[in-house]
This record gives sequence, structure tokens and C-alpha cells, in this order.
Amino acid sequence: VHPVKEFVRRISSKDLDEYPNWDLSRPLPKLPVPDLHATLTMYLKLVEPVVSEEKYANTARIVQEFIRPGGVGEQLQKQLVETAKTKDNWVSDWWLDDMYLCNPLPLPVNSNPGLVFPRTSFESEREQLRFAAQLITGIFDYKTILDDRNLPVERVRHHRKGQPLCMEQYYRLFSSYRRPGTEKDQQILNMNRDPFDPEYVIVACNDQFYVMNVMTSGKELLSEEDIYNQLRRISKDANSCSNPPRLGVLTSERRKQWAVAREQLCQDAKNKANLDLIERSCFILCLDKPIDASFNHEASTEQTSSGVRDDTNRSLQLLHGMGSKHNGANRWYDKTMQFVVSADGNTGLNYEHSVSEGIAVIKLIEHILAYMEEMKTKRLRRFPSICDLPHPQKLEWHIDKQTEAHIQSGLEEIDKLVDDLDLYILRFDMFGREYPKTVNMSPDSFVQLALQLAHYKVHKYLVPTYESASIRRFHLGRVDVIHAASMAALQWVKAMEGDVKTTNEQKLKLLREAIEHQTEHMLKTILGHGVDNHMLGLRVTAESVMGKLPDLFTDPVYVECNQFRLSTSQVSTTTDALICYGAVVPNGYGAAYNLHTDSIVVCISCWRDCPNPDISALRYGEALRQAFEDMHEMIQANVELAKINTVSTESKIPEENLATTKENGESDSAEKQQ
Repeated sequence: VHPVKEFVRRISSKDLDEYPNWDLSRPLPKLPVPDLHATLTMYLKLVEPVVSEEKYANTARIVQEFIRPGGVGEQLQKQLVETAKTKDNWVSDWWLDDMYLCNPLPLPVNSNPGLVFPRTSFESEREQLRFAAQLITGIFDYKTILDDRNLPVERVRHHRKGQPLCMEQYYRLFSSYRRPGTEKDQQILNMNRDPFDPEYVIVACNDQFYVMNVMTSGKELLSEEDIYNQLRRISKDANSCSNPPRLGVLTSERRKQWAVAREQLCQDAKNKANLDLIERSCFILCLDKPIDASFNHEASTEQTSSGVRDDTNRSLQLLHGMGSKHNGANRWYDKTMQFVVSADGNTGLNYEHSVSEGIAVIKLIEHILAYMEEMKTKRLRRFPSICDLPHPQKLEWHIDKQTEAHIQSGLEEIDKLVDDLDLYILRFDMFGREYPKTVNMSPDSFVQLALQLAHYKVHKYLVPTYESASIRRFHLGRVDVIHAASMAALQWVKAMEGDVKTTNEQKLKLLREAIEHQTEHMLKTILGHGVDNHMLGLRVTAESVMGKLPDLFTDPVYVECNQFRLSTSQVSTTTDALICYGAVVPNGYGAAYNLHTDSIVVCISCWRDCPNPDISALRYGEALRQAFEDMHEMIQANVELAKINTVSTESKIPEENLATTKENGESDSAEKQQ
């Protein structure tokens, strides 16, 4: 019996024993269509703290007209409810288009996150390739579970503990691809591939691409030694080429430009066959050249001055490859999973985000890292010569002058992106996720309020804020949006900054109100009663039924509130991994945070080419550090008062949104995306 399959069997049996009340044979519930009046009432609450009083008053009038009896809103709501009856998940396709496939921006930084593995180092190319071989075997160790669709079902951990979550995105990690289009991209899913088809990896080395088969003719994974020797062959061949075509950079262009270039490539049969091979591969492995510790780094740090690559430098490599002078063309951003192993020991991955949220990728990575750590304790078994294995296939391209021009343009554009990105990694060690729990506060809500306070410290106002919220308790559920900028948050940050004279006790009470508002909003959203997906559904329905948009969706406030100037996400890991992404608007910030037991790590991004001179990743990071310290000082001044929970959120959760159990068929469990 395969050891991984046996482990999964034991875990699944334990899981069923622990949660006997949940019937896994029953399908997950369908995502509900929220109540129209509840959504628009909440929408106004989300708008109020981030716009002027005049704009708010006008938007309130538009909302009242939209929801009046017999009005446009009721008609669209009725049509949306009917549409939902015919779909497994009424919002999933619309959300995918709106969030990803219709986004024309380049994938690196703007869409694809970078994830940095815990720090390691290589003394030689041999160590780099040994690590890469072990990484590949670890990936296929996990893929064994996915191929049998035997991944243990994840459960909700709070609020009806044990409710099963949708696992579908896990099974797409190694069977998907994002193909560029001139109007919108296409998500290619190879979920039903022939089991007798060869499994292979595309290896990128020195800007060239190789097909490396990883299975024997008997469908057994090659040994780690065999994979290592195949990687040696690739490295030797790739590094013997002095001026390879840098085709991979095309995937970093704006999507329409890449679609046009791809169409040109496909005019040649050999090129088209190469593109098909890349699309059907399991994943990409990028063998990178080393990076200087001071590259693209303005801050003088102790690590950088001593020649050690710091967190920011390492993260930039995983986001964009460091541009044309380094590994910017040694990538293929359309492929879902793209692992990077740099010659200097920097390792991690860049992943195409339309397929999966961070939680599925983190679970994969933590399995791989645990596997590799376990393998260190075992003596590597040596195998006979692999001379009978064919050499990996190098992809040869036919490049015309038009494609050469596209490549040159792509190299220039990736360098602009590299120069524009401003990144700062905050490591806060005073406390971690356990501290807010000691005063009965949600750690996630605590951090979200700190992010609001930091923004107010720098800019003296709040902005539309995006926090991803998992709706995986529903079939094919992905995410909706939690808005952390609330009137309660605004009142609290003003008190904290002295704009309103208050006592420490009053500040604590205002913080508690803001925390409870944030937690209640989060719970409603993950239970399927969020605002953004519902309004997206109404907007798309209006375009389809009316052929035009109602005033609600042409209102400048609606447009403004969908420009998330603070885009945040919690992606927690058990290892010292980093995850980062770019700000989603030119005058905003990205903030990915990792809550450890006794520390908090936040990867902050923004754009240097921004008309607002106050926007700086370093400045915001230092303001966030101060916000954490201010909150700690305020709580420590009156711990007993801080512990008092004055608002109960449980009673405010909608009761009609329920999931299947054996006893009564219903539950209202919830889980925040971690």
C-alpha cells in the first residue's frame, strides 16, 4: 500500500469519527442569493466611511430608487433568483471573469502571488539540482492523493464546527492553465486526462524550456536519483547556449498583447505543438540564476550589506524574476503552479491565481516541505545508470521578426514593472495571533483594524478595503469580500490619533465596537450573505436583461468603492514562508499577512510611479508597526476592560443559510479563509 494513501485513509477514518453528524455523501449546499434590501443596506454602511457626505447622500438616493417596490432592483433580484436555480453556483463564472479572466493587466505582481519558502542555501549546482529533484518527488507524493480524489475533506473550525468545505480547487492545481485572449482569457481544465498519457514537467533553465518525463513506462515515478540526473542533463544543455530566444517573457505582457503574440506563434505547427505541451504539463520548474543581495533594494540593511539576501530581495525574485537582466524570461506565468529553485538557495513558487485561493497552495507547500524534511533523515538510495532513459526534450521555436519584436517589448515592459514595484516586509515580534485571543478578540479582525489605523496614520482617511472571505461551505464556492473600513473603525482610528479627545477606556470600547462590527460582517459574508458577489450578480443580470446599467452601477461612488486601495489577505503558514502580491490600483497598497503564534509577518506592496507622494511601502509598514504597538499599549493599560465582549454576533447571523447534517439537515457553520 502506498504510504501516502494509507496515511490519507487513517486521517479520513479519524475525521469521520470526530464529526459523525455531518453526512459527506450529501452534496454541499448551493450558494444562496442574499436578500436585496439587506445587501443594499449593508452597501450604504460600507460606502459611508470612505466618501464625502455629499457623495453619500446622492448614493443613498440612488439606492432608495433602486429598491423601491416594483422598481428595477426587485425585477433584477427576481431574475437573479431564477438564474440561481439553474446553476450549481450562480456567481462562480461571473466572479471568475470579473476577478481574473477579463483583467487585462500582466499576470506577474498584478495577479500571480509569489510564495517564498523558508530560507536555505546551496554551495554548488549539485545541491541546487538535488533540492529540485527532491522537490519534484515531494510534489508527486501529494499529487498521488489528488489523482485519486482522496484528499481529506476540510472542515469548518468555528461556528458549527465540522461543516465540510468544497475541495474542488485543490484538484485543479496540476490540471489547469490560463490561456490569453484578446477580449478575455480562457481557463483550460484537463480534469479528465487519459491515465495512460505520460506525465511530465516543463523545466525552465537559462530562458529555455524542456519536457522532462517523470514516469516510467509502468506509470511509476522516477527515482529521485533519476530525476536529479535528468536535471543535470537539462542544466548542461541549457547553459551551453549563449543567446537563447527569451520566449517566456511573452507571458508577462499585458494579456491582449500576449494573446496577439501567441496567435502569431501558433501559425507555425511546431510552435503550436510546444504551446500544447506546456499547457498539458503538470507544472513548471524554474532553475534560476543567482541574484545579487542589493538588487532593486533601496533600504540599507544589515543583511544586505553583509551580502545576505533579505526578505524583500527574495520575495521580488518570486514575484517577477528580477527582470530582463536576471530571470524575468525564465518563467511561464500562464501555468498554474510554477516552482522556482535559484542557484543561490532562494526557493518558492509563483502561482496563477484564477484556479485557487492561497489555502490550497499553502496546504500543498506544507506537505512538500514536510516530505523534504523527512527525506533528509533517510539515506539516499543509489540507483544504476540512467543511460536507458531518453534525454529531456528541448522545445525548439521558430521565431519570426514579429515575435522578436514582441519579445523585445516584453523585456522592456517587465523591467518597467520591476522598477515600479515597491515592496516591504514587516516582521513584528512583540506578539502574534495568541495575544488578541487573551482579550477575547478575533486575531484576524484585530489585524484588520491595525491596517486601518496604519492607513489613517499615514493619510488621515480610510479607503475601500478588500479582504478575501472564503465561501467554500457552498458547492464551487471561492471568495466574497469583507470590508474593513467601517464607521466604527473610522471613529476608533480618529480617537487613537487624537482627532477626537477620548480616554483610554473610551478608546478600548470603540475598538471593541469596531472589532465586533468586523467580525459580524465577516461571519455574514462567509455564510453567503456578502455584498460584492450579490451586486456583481445584479449588475451582470442588468446587462443581460436590460442591455444597460441602472444608475446604481454607473454611480461614481460604486466605481470608487470597487477600486480597493487597500487589498488584504490572511495566508497563515506553519513554516517561515512569505506570500506577497502587488497593489491592485495605482494609488493603493497590497498587504498579505501571516499570523504566527508569537509574531506577525506582513508583506506590503505599492507602486513607485504613483501621483501620491505619501504612498510608500516602507512608510506604511512602519505605521503598521506603530499601530500594533499602540493597540498593545492601550490594551495593557486596562486588560480587564479589554476582555469584555459587549456585542454578541451569533444572534445576528442569517438563519436561512444552512448546510446539511444527518440529524436535522441544517447548520449555520462558518470559516474565514486562512
